[in-house]
Amino acid sequence: MGLPSKVDLRGVMVISAVLRGLLVAYGEWQDAHMEVRYTDVDYLVFSDAAALMAAGSSPFRRSTYRYSPLLAALLVPNSLLHHCWGKLLFSAADLFVGYFIHVILKLREVPEKLRLYSVVAWLFNPFTFTIGTRGNCEPIVCAIVLWIIICLMKGNVLQAAFWYGLVVHFRIYPVIYSLPILLVLNENVLQCRGKPSLMLWSSTQDISAPSSFIAMANLKASFWLMISDPFICLKSFLTRSRVLFGLVSASIFFLCTALFFCLYGWEFLNEALLYHLTRTDPRHNFSIYFYHIYLRHQDGFSVIEKLVAFFPQLIVQAVLVLSFSQDLPFCMFVQTVAFVAFNKVITAQYFVWFFCLLPLILPWSKMKLRSEGLICISVWMGSQLHWLMWAYLLEFKGKNVFIQLWAASIIFLLANAYVLVMVIQRHKLASLFVSESSGNPKAD
Repeated sequence: MGLPSKVDLRGVMVISAVLRGLLVAYGEWQDAHMEVRYTDVDYLVFSDAAALMAAGSSPFRRSTYRYSPLLAALLVPNSLLHHCWGKLLFSAADLFVGYFIHVILKLREVPEKLRLYSVVAWLFNPFTFTIGTRGNCEPIVCAIVLWIIICLMKGNVLQAAFWYGLVVHFRIYPVIYSLPILLVLNENVLQCRGKPSLMLWSSTQDISAPSSFIAMANLKASFWLMISDPFICLKSFLTRSRVLFGLVSASIFFLCTALFFCLYGWEFLNEALLYHLTRTDPRHNFSIYFYHIYLRHQDGFSVIEKLVAFFPQLIVQAVLVLSFSQDLPFCMFVQTVAFVAFNKVITAQYFVWFFCLLPLILPWSKMKLRSEGLICISVWMGSQLHWLMWAYLLEFKGKNVFIQLWAASIIFLLANAYVLVMVIQRHKLASLFVSESSGNPKAD
């Protein structure tokens, strides 16, 4: 079923805005009349922290507030204007994500109809249009990540670096994008002043080699270059654009961190940053590590035990980055899926991290929606529903089903791995920038 012929981007955005407004209003009614609240419990934490900041106190006096003080500052109007301010702000960021998806695909000259389908894949995804209206801050992070991609595509490295340093401070997980961003800013990008040449949509339609073969060749070449002559590799890596991006983004991150450290001391550093490196959550979640953490939580964990779960993530991230970094949106997507799948803690809100990147790769996918696409959706959703069934029996019925729930977490990890492999195999690799030697192909 296609979109009505008269529907354009403006119409889609207006319908999306109305939908989100209605959901915010409905959430108020459900919170007042039903036992199960619509509002995310994290939103209550954000609001309490913002109220403390508005009163001149530390937001970290609110237990379980483990975010940047910037988030609490953004929600100060919750106390001054209306408690729904944050929901409206997050929903507005949600709409900006949809618009930025359109901008990125337009810059790469993807046809209008295909761009619109990609925008709809974000704006009308049930995971995404409920996340902001329930009061979750992830749409802000998603919007900034997409804006960074736009800045890079337009050659605004300084602006991209500023926002990257800010978003890593705001929500630390985008640090995984640092290496692919640096790698894509190679010696052929921004040699002359002005925006770099983009690899356009139509110029990638004749790729014949499977992406997995190309990726493996890139991985082998990068690996052997580092082994055979690390000094030449380092010299070629230190381009002007890479050094500029690294220095500026790191400066913004450390300036923000230093500022809030002066204001709130070690409490800020421990709660907002260090906590996420050694986090051990004993509550059940989608992660395969939850059961081990649940069993050992009372005994405590050494620093080594807390950090050991990062090793599978590091290995997978390294392989994906070395393989796909030049196709930056695709690399960021597969990185995020893998990062979430192997994380020590996985909640449904984390899925939004890669959902915002999915529309950016759809125009380059060879996957057939009615067969392979439907299988991937069914496997991913089915494994998630299977996990939720056992979680319901544990949390609401009091059944001792920890082993079954842990097995469901393993199945969910396998489902993520299967979908990730399918997406990689069916993707047409398309470098974000055109190399100097290949020129700037234009769309037909």
